[in-house]
Amino acid sequence: MKTLIKNCHLISPDVDLLNAAILIENDKIVSVLVEGDSLPAADKVVDAAGQMVMPGFIDVHCHGRSGVDFCDATDAAMTTIACDKLSEGVTTLLPTTLTLPEDQLANALATARHYVEAGSPGCSVPAVHLEGPYINPKCLGAQNPAYVREPDIAEVMRLNDIFPVKKVSFAVEMPGAPRFAAELIEKGITPSCVHSAATYGEFKKGYDHGLRNLSHYCNQMTALHHRDIGLVGAGLMHPDVFIEFICDKLHICPDMIRLIFQLKNVCSIQLITDAMRASGLPDGPSELGGLPVIVKNGEARLASNGALAGSTLQLSKALRNVREVTGLPLKDLVKCTSWNQARAIGLCGLGRLAPGYYADIVMLDDEFQVTGAFVRGCQKL
Repeated sequence: MKTLIKNCHLISPDVDLLNAAILIENDKIVSVLVEGDSLPAADKVVDAAGQMVMPGFIDVHCHGRSGVDFCDATDAAMTTIACDKLSEGVTTLLPTTLTLPEDQLANALATARHYVEAGSPGCSVPAVHLEGPYINPKCLGAQNPAYVREPDIAEVMRLNDIFPVKKVSFAVEMPGAPRFAAELIEKGITPSCVHSAATYGEFKKGYDHGLRNLSHYCNQMTALHHRDIGLVGAGLMHPDVFIEFICDKLHICPDMIRLIFQLKNVCSIQLITDAMRASGLPDGPSELGGLPVIVKNGEARLASNGALAGSTLQLSKALRNVREVTGLPLKDLVKCTSWNQARAIGLCGLGRLAPGYYADIVMLDDEFQVTGAFVRGCQKL
């Protein structure tokens, strides 16, 4: 099966081409054609009509959408999230857990397995992201304190036996956490730090054991201070540390977004949603991990204390926001929506529109509204 997408404004890392075309054979891109090239024959032709065509987005940190949460642990919830994420340009998703008992986590991971066994009707789900339960109880955010526990590689591997775990976010100052980071890497799992009160020195112990990722950067982590630069300072100091952040202009203000892009190489920044079940829905009551949440003006906050409870952000809007705030070229910013994620967690063949890469592709209009999505060469939107 050959598919040709023509009349593209093709944007890929370090590439910006008008009037381009992409030839897909089965699940991969076989050629990118520039203006003036003869268009090959194909079984299916899609006219992009000059719209932006980018590598499909990868959301490595998303709890839910459309009224459901991954940890609802139902097949219907998993399918709803994975299908509806296509509308924001996400073609690869790491469903993200909460701090919960192991049996509840196991049930959630089983739904991801069922989704893949059913043929992955929405976006691709290669693995999951465990956020918690190995976090600092003083840095809970919207996580449930009842289920916080110390890092346990055996528990992670039991869950991994149910469905692949590709990333674990934890507090690096927890007992045994530096060694835990090394054990994760040995198993092919990316360690990341968050919900943490770590000093820079405590971070450095994890760094020396291979830690190279910070989850929802600036939120629920030690701030930059002139006597201890903390985790925020660590992210800026070390060029080989990936940072992921929620670019809704609420979790991080526009001035901080600009500062991050001035000080940090764009190749080390990942845009995420950290979306919860209220994403894609109108304002109103919701919940996260059993905790009541109120969504007002798109802001999700715990009803009890007003703390931010994830976000309602969509990844296409995150890209639009960061473009508005920084003014950087899209051929640079597009690295933050898929290429960096693929490298940070080891997903080969994703993040570029180039021969040999998987045909995971998103089409967007000038307002960054998603108009089409391909997953492994199959048009699903």
